[in-house]
Amino acid sequence: MNDPSPTEQTTPHEITWRVILLGAVLAIVLAGANAYLGLKVGMTVSASIPAAVLSMGIFRLLRKGSILENNQVQTAASAGEALAAGAIFTLPALILLDQWNGFPYVPTTAILILGGLFGVAFSIPIRRVLVKDARLRFPEGVATAEVLRAGHQTESSIKALALGGAVAFTIKVAQTGLKVLAGATTGGVTVGRAAFAVGIDLSVAMLAVGAILGFRVAVLVFAGGFIAWGIAIPWWTTLHGMPDTAGNVYQTAHGVWSAHVRYMGVGAMVI
Repeated sequence: MNDPSPTEQTTPHEITWRVILLGAVLAIVLAGANAYLGLKVGMTVSASIPAAVLSMGIFRLLRKGSILENNQVQTAASAGEALAAGAIFTLPALILLDQWNGFPYVPTTAILILGGLFGVAFSIPIRRVLVKDARLRFPEGVATAEVLRAGHQTESSIKALALGGAVAFTIKVAQTGLKVLAGATTGGVTVGRAAFAVGIDLSVAMLAVGAILGFRVAVLVFAGGFIAWGIAIPWWTTLHGMPDTAGNVYQTAHGVWSAHVRYMGVGAMVI
Protein backbone atom coordinates (compact mmCIF):
# COMPACT_ATOMS: atom_id res chain seq x y z
CA MET A 1 0.00 0.00 0.00
CA ASN A 2 1.33 3.41 -0.93
CA ASP A 3 1.92 5.89 1.87
CA PRO A 4 -0.34 8.93 1.82
CA SER A 5 1.16 12.07 0.46
CA PRO A 6 2.11 14.94 2.82
CA THR A 7 -0.96 16.84 1.58
CA GLU A 8 -3.25 13.96 2.49
CA GLN A 9 -1.62 13.65 5.89
CA THR A 10 -2.04 17.32 6.82
CA THR A 11 -5.46 18.07 5.30
CA PRO A 12 -7.92 18.39 8.22
CA HIS A 13 -11.35 16.82 8.18
CA GLU A 14 -14.28 19.05 7.20
CA ILE A 15 -17.55 17.15 6.63
CA THR A 16 -17.86 14.31 9.15
CA TRP A 17 -20.69 12.59 10.96
CA ARG A 18 -19.92 14.47 14.17
CA VAL A 19 -20.18 17.75 12.23
CA ILE A 20 -23.58 16.77 10.83
CA LEU A 21 -24.94 15.65 14.21
CA LEU A 22 -23.59 18.58 16.23
CA GLY A 23 -24.57 21.08 13.53
CA ALA A 24 -28.14 19.74 13.51
CA VAL A 25 -28.42 19.87 17.31
CA LEU A 26 -27.06 23.42 17.58
CA ALA A 27 -29.24 24.54 14.67
CA ILE A 28 -32.34 23.32 16.53
CA VAL A 29 -31.32 24.81 19.90
CA LEU A 30 -30.20 28.20 18.58
CA ALA A 31 -33.12 28.45 16.16
CA GLY A 32 -35.50 27.87 19.06
CA ALA A 33 -33.72 30.47 21.18
CA ASN A 34 -33.81 33.02 18.36
CA ALA A 35 -37.48 32.30 17.64
CA TYR A 36 -38.29 33.00 21.30
CA LEU A 37 -36.24 36.20 21.37
CA GLY A 38 -37.56 37.37 18.02
CA LEU A 39 -41.19 36.95 19.00
CA LYS A 40 -40.55 38.57 22.39
CA VAL A 41 -38.41 41.60 21.45
CA GLY A 42 -38.69 41.78 17.64
CA MET A 43 -35.07 41.00 16.79
CA THR A 44 -32.70 38.07 16.65
CA VAL A 45 -28.99 37.67 17.30
CA SER A 46 -26.43 35.85 15.23
CA ALA A 47 -25.87 32.19 16.02
CA SER A 48 -22.49 31.98 14.27
CA ILE A 49 -20.18 33.02 17.11
CA PRO A 50 -22.02 31.15 19.94
CA ALA A 51 -22.16 28.05 17.74
CA ALA A 52 -18.46 28.33 16.92
CA VAL A 53 -17.56 28.60 20.60
CA LEU A 54 -19.86 25.71 21.60
CA SER A 55 -18.49 23.57 18.78
CA MET A 56 -14.91 24.17 19.85
CA GLY A 57 -15.74 23.38 23.46
CA ILE A 58 -17.55 20.13 22.63
CA PHE A 59 -14.93 18.95 20.17
CA ARG A 60 -12.20 19.77 22.68
CA LEU A 61 -13.91 17.59 25.26
CA LEU A 62 -13.97 14.80 22.67
CA ARG A 63 -10.29 15.43 21.84
CA LYS A 64 -11.32 15.78 18.20
CA GLY A 65 -12.30 18.42 15.70
CA SER A 66 -10.49 20.66 13.26
CA ILE A 67 -11.02 24.34 12.52
CA LEU A 68 -12.80 23.38 9.29
CA GLU A 69 -15.20 21.12 11.21
CA ASN A 70 -15.95 23.94 13.65
CA ASN A 71 -16.62 26.23 10.71
CA GLN A 72 -19.10 23.78 9.21
CA VAL A 73 -20.91 23.43 12.55
CA GLN A 74 -21.32 27.20 12.97
CA THR A 75 -22.51 27.45 9.36
CA ALA A 76 -25.22 24.87 10.00
CA ALA A 77 -26.27 26.58 13.23
CA SER A 78 -26.42 30.01 11.58
CA ALA A 79 -28.58 28.55 8.80
CA GLY A 80 -31.05 27.26 11.39
CA GLU A 81 -31.13 30.66 13.08
CA ALA A 82 -31.73 32.40 9.74
CA LEU A 83 -34.60 30.03 8.94
CA ALA A 84 -36.21 30.73 12.32
CA ALA A 85 -35.84 34.47 11.75
CA GLY A 86 -37.47 34.18 8.35
CA ALA A 87 -40.42 32.40 9.95
CA ILE A 88 -41.05 34.68 12.91
CA PHE A 89 -40.77 37.86 10.82
CA THR A 90 -43.18 36.71 8.10
CA LEU A 91 -45.66 34.10 9.30
CA PRO A 92 -47.16 36.23 12.14
CA ALA A 93 -48.25 38.66 9.43
CA LEU A 94 -50.82 36.05 8.39
CA ILE A 95 -52.41 36.37 11.83
CA LEU A 96 -52.39 40.17 11.64
CA LEU A 97 -54.03 39.89 8.21
CA ASP A 98 -56.68 37.56 9.69
CA GLN A 99 -55.66 34.69 7.40
CA TRP A 100 -54.56 32.31 10.18
CA ASN A 101 -55.74 31.73 13.72
CA GLY A 102 -52.68 29.75 14.76
CA PHE A 103 -49.64 27.93 13.46
CA PRO A 104 -50.66 24.44 12.28
CA TYR A 105 -47.62 22.19 12.42
CA VAL A 106 -47.68 20.58 8.96
CA PRO A 107 -48.29 23.74 6.84
CA THR A 108 -45.81 25.74 8.93
CA THR A 109 -43.13 23.05 8.62
CA ALA A 110 -43.72 22.74 4.87
CA ILE A 111 -43.37 26.50 4.40
CA LEU A 112 -40.09 26.54 6.36
CA ILE A 113 -38.67 23.58 4.43
CA LEU A 114 -39.51 25.20 1.11
CA GLY A 115 -38.12 28.52 2.32
CA GLY A 116 -34.86 26.87 3.33
CA LEU A 117 -34.53 25.05 0.02
CA PHE A 118 -35.24 28.23 -1.94
CA GLY A 119 -32.69 30.10 0.16
CA VAL A 120 -29.98 27.55 -0.60
CA ALA A 121 -30.93 27.42 -4.28
CA PHE A 122 -30.82 31.21 -4.70
CA SER A 123 -27.58 31.55 -2.73
CA ILE A 124 -25.69 29.35 -5.20
CA PRO A 125 -25.89 31.62 -8.29
CA ILE A 126 -25.38 34.87 -6.36
CA ARG A 127 -22.45 33.66 -4.25
CA ARG A 128 -19.83 34.69 -6.80
CA VAL A 129 -21.44 38.12 -7.34
CA LEU A 130 -22.00 38.98 -3.66
CA VAL A 131 -19.12 37.19 -1.96
CA LYS A 132 -16.26 36.12 -4.20
CA ASP A 133 -16.05 39.01 -6.67
CA ALA A 134 -17.58 41.82 -4.61
CA ARG A 135 -14.95 41.53 -1.82
CA LEU A 136 -17.46 42.62 0.82
CA ARG A 137 -16.16 42.93 4.38
CA PHE A 138 -18.89 40.92 6.15
CA PRO A 139 -17.94 42.06 9.71
CA GLU A 140 -19.80 39.17 11.32
CA GLY A 141 -17.98 36.66 9.12
CA VAL A 142 -14.64 38.25 9.94
CA ALA A 143 -15.46 38.12 13.66
CA THR A 144 -16.48 34.46 13.41
CA ALA A 145 -13.23 33.62 11.63
CA GLU A 146 -11.25 35.34 14.39
CA VAL A 147 -13.18 33.41 17.04
CA LEU A 148 -12.39 30.13 15.27
CA ARG A 149 -8.70 31.01 15.03
CA ALA A 150 -8.56 32.11 18.67
CA GLY A 151 -10.41 29.00 19.80
CA HIS A 152 -7.61 26.81 18.53
CA GLN A 153 -5.10 28.83 20.54
CA THR A 154 -6.86 29.66 23.84
CA GLU A 155 -9.73 28.44 26.04
CA SER A 156 -10.73 31.91 27.28
CA SER A 157 -13.74 32.27 24.96
CA ILE A 158 -15.08 28.86 25.97
CA LYS A 159 -14.66 29.68 29.67
CA ALA A 160 -16.41 33.04 29.19
CA LEU A 161 -19.36 31.35 27.47
CA ALA A 162 -19.63 28.73 30.23
CA LEU A 163 -19.47 31.43 32.93
CA GLY A 164 -22.14 33.51 31.20
CA GLY A 165 -24.39 30.49 30.87
CA ALA A 166 -23.97 29.57 34.54
CA VAL A 167 -24.76 33.12 35.73
CA ALA A 168 -27.80 33.36 33.42
CA PHE A 169 -29.08 29.96 34.58
CA THR A 170 -28.74 30.94 38.24
CA ILE A 171 -30.61 34.23 37.76
CA LYS A 172 -33.37 32.58 35.72
CA VAL A 173 -33.91 29.88 38.35
CA ALA A 174 -34.05 32.57 41.05
CA GLN A 175 -36.67 34.48 39.03
CA THR A 176 -38.98 31.77 37.71
CA GLY A 177 -38.16 28.78 39.91
CA LEU A 178 -37.50 30.08 43.41
CA LYS A 179 -39.38 33.39 42.93
CA VAL A 180 -36.78 35.27 45.00
CA LEU A 181 -35.98 37.77 42.20
CA ALA A 182 -38.49 39.81 40.25
CA GLY A 183 -38.71 39.11 36.53
CA ALA A 184 -40.02 42.59 35.74
CA THR A 185 -40.95 45.86 37.39
CA THR A 186 -43.78 48.11 36.24
CA GLY A 187 -45.50 51.31 37.26
CA GLY A 188 -47.72 54.09 35.96
CA VAL A 189 -49.42 57.37 36.77
CA THR A 190 -52.13 59.52 35.21
CA VAL A 191 -51.68 63.21 34.51
CA GLY A 192 -55.06 64.64 33.63
CA ARG A 193 -56.44 62.29 30.98
CA ALA A 194 -53.00 61.05 29.92
CA ALA A 195 -51.58 57.74 31.13
CA PHE A 196 -47.83 57.44 31.63
CA ALA A 197 -46.48 53.96 32.28
CA VAL A 198 -43.14 52.20 32.22
CA GLY A 199 -42.08 48.58 32.49
CA ILE A 200 -38.60 47.07 32.76
CA ASP A 201 -38.01 43.42 31.92
CA LEU A 202 -35.22 42.12 34.15
CA SER A 203 -34.30 39.34 31.76
CA VAL A 204 -30.80 37.97 31.30
CA ALA A 205 -31.75 37.15 27.71
CA MET A 206 -32.50 40.82 27.06
CA LEU A 207 -29.17 41.82 28.59
CA ALA A 208 -27.40 39.34 26.35
CA VAL A 209 -29.21 40.62 23.25
CA GLY A 210 -28.23 44.18 24.13
CA ALA A 211 -24.60 43.21 24.68
CA ILE A 212 -24.44 41.40 21.34
CA LEU A 213 -26.26 44.05 19.31
CA GLY A 214 -24.29 46.94 20.78
CA PHE A 215 -24.98 50.42 22.10
CA ARG A 216 -26.25 51.95 18.84
CA VAL A 217 -29.01 49.39 18.30
CA ALA A 218 -29.88 49.47 22.00
CA VAL A 219 -30.38 53.25 21.76
CA LEU A 220 -32.67 52.78 18.74
CA VAL A 221 -34.75 50.19 20.59
CA PHE A 222 -34.98 52.47 23.63
CA ALA A 223 -36.04 55.35 21.39
CA GLY A 224 -38.82 53.23 19.88
CA GLY A 225 -40.03 52.29 23.34
CA PHE A 226 -39.96 55.92 24.48
CA ILE A 227 -41.98 57.02 21.45
CA ALA A 228 -44.57 54.31 22.14
CA TRP A 229 -44.86 54.61 25.92
CA GLY A 230 -43.76 58.20 26.51
CA ILE A 231 -45.59 59.88 23.61
CA ALA A 232 -48.08 57.66 21.75
CA ILE A 233 -49.90 56.12 24.73
CA PRO A 234 -50.30 59.43 26.64
CA TRP A 235 -51.42 61.10 23.40
CA TRP A 236 -54.01 58.36 22.68
CA THR A 237 -55.40 58.37 26.23
CA THR A 238 -55.59 62.19 26.19
CA LEU A 239 -57.72 62.09 23.04
CA HIS A 240 -59.87 59.07 23.88
CA GLY A 241 -59.70 58.80 27.65
CA MET A 242 -58.73 55.81 29.74
CA PRO A 243 -60.33 52.56 28.53
CA ASP A 244 -62.97 51.20 30.86
CA THR A 245 -61.02 48.12 31.88
CA ALA A 246 -60.11 46.63 35.21
CA GLY A 247 -56.50 46.97 36.29
CA ASN A 248 -53.91 49.50 37.30
CA VAL A 249 -52.51 52.28 35.13
CA TYR A 250 -49.77 50.10 33.68
CA GLN A 251 -52.18 47.31 32.70
CA THR A 252 -54.49 49.87 31.08
CA ALA A 253 -51.57 51.45 29.19
CA HIS A 254 -50.41 48.02 28.08
CA GLY A 255 -53.90 47.36 26.71
CA VAL A 256 -53.71 50.59 24.71
CA TRP A 257 -50.29 49.57 23.40
CA SER A 258 -51.52 46.10 22.42
CA ALA A 259 -54.71 47.32 20.70
CA HIS A 260 -53.45 50.49 19.01
CA VAL A 261 -49.86 51.66 19.47
CA ARG A 262 -47.89 48.57 18.50
CA TYR A 263 -49.20 48.80 14.95
CA MET A 264 -47.15 51.98 14.59
CA GLY A 265 -44.09 49.81 15.10
CA VAL A 266 -45.35 47.26 12.59
CA GLY A 267 -45.83 50.04 10.05
CA ALA A 268 -42.33 51.34 10.72
CA MET A 269 -40.85 47.89 10.13
CA VAL A 270 -42.83 47.51 6.91
CA ILE A 271 -41.45 50.81 5.61
